[in-house]
Amino acid sequence: MTVLLDLDARGSLLDPETGRPVGARAVPDTLHRHVRVPREATDVVVFVHGWRTSQRKARRFFDGVRSRWETAPDRYPALAAYRPYNVIVRWPSMSAWNRLGYERIRDRAHAMTTQGEAATVIAQLLGYLNRNRRPPARGPARLRSATGQYLHCAGHSFGGRFLCQAIQEAADPRRPPTLDWPWRDAAYPYTVDSLLVFQMAAPPDAFATAFPRLLGDAPINCPIVLTRSDSDHAAGLWHRKAEGTPGIGSVGAEAPAGEITSIRLRPANEDYRRADLGSRIVNVDASWRYRRAGGLSFTGAHSAFWHVESMHLFLSLVALSR
Repeated sequence: MTVLLDLDARGSLLDPETGRPVGARAVPDTLHRHVRVPREATDVVVFVHGWRTSQRKARRFFDGVRSRWETAPDRYPALAAYRPYNVIVRWPSMSAWNRLGYERIRDRAHAMTTQGEAATVIAQLLGYLNRNRRPPARGPARLRSATGQYLHCAGHSFGGRFLCQAIQEAADPRRPPTLDWPWRDAAYPYTVDSLLVFQMAAPPDAFATAFPRLLGDAPINCPIVLTRSDSDHAAGLWHRKAEGTPGIGSVGAEAPAGEITSIRLRPANEDYRRADLGSRIVNVDASWRYRRAGGLSFTGAHSAFWHVESMHLFLSLVALSR
C-alpha cells in the first residue's frame, strides 16, 4: 500500500481532503486520519523525492523495489516476507530543465527546511510512524528479532536533505511537538533502521557541518548510505557553480573523514555484506551504472538511479537491518 503526503513551498503539510496547509499542531491529527500502518506490514518506507519528480516517477521507486523482491527473493534470505507500507512525501520540485531551474529549486528546498516547516513535518511523520508500528526487538546482533515493523528512509537529491534535517530535529526534545520518539538518557530505543540517499544535493562536508547530530545523538541506528556518480552534472558542475563545491552526488561525502568508507555499487547478482556497511557513512560509487547514454543532458546522471542495482541496494539494507 502506498500513501501520498504533499507539502507546499513553505514545507507545510497539505490536508489530503481540502488541499489547505495544516498548522504544526494539527499535523498529528491529519496523519492519524490519513496514515494507518496495517498490522500485516513488515516494513514502513518513507521516500522523499528530488528535483523535477512527478507523482508517477516517485511511485516508480516502490514499483521497482517490489519488482526486484518478487523476482529475486532468494537474494535476501533475512526477509522471510516483504509487505511494505509506503509513504511518499511530495513537494513542489518542478522548474525549468536548466541551471537556473536547478538553482531555484535548490533555494526553495533550503528555505523549506531552514525557514519553513518541511523538516518539522517530516520529523512528525517519522515520529507518528514510529509510535504506530510494532518496533522490532533490539538486542545483540546474533539475537536480533525478525518480528516487528522496520522503519526505512530513502531520498533522492534535495529529498535527502529533508530527511537528514528531519531526523536531526528528532534528536532535540526541546522542539515539541516535533517528534514522539521515546528516549531515556539520550538513548533512543527505536530508531530509523535504514537511510539511503541517491545522489544527494548537499556539500561533501554536510555531515560535519549541517547534520553533525546524525553521527552522535539522533534516532538513527544504521549507516548513512549515499550513492555518487562521476556523471552527475547537477551535483557536480551546477552544485559547484552555485555553492562553490561539488555535491555529494558527484564526489561523495568527505567529512568527517574518520566516519566514512567507500564501496562500489554491487551488480544485482552480487550480495552486500554487513562488513561493507560497517562505518557511519558509506559512499557507494555508482559511476559504472549511473550514466547518461549520450546526447545533450543538463543534469547528466543526477536522476539516473532507476536501475535494478539501486533496488538491490535498498533491499539489501532492509535485509541487513534485521
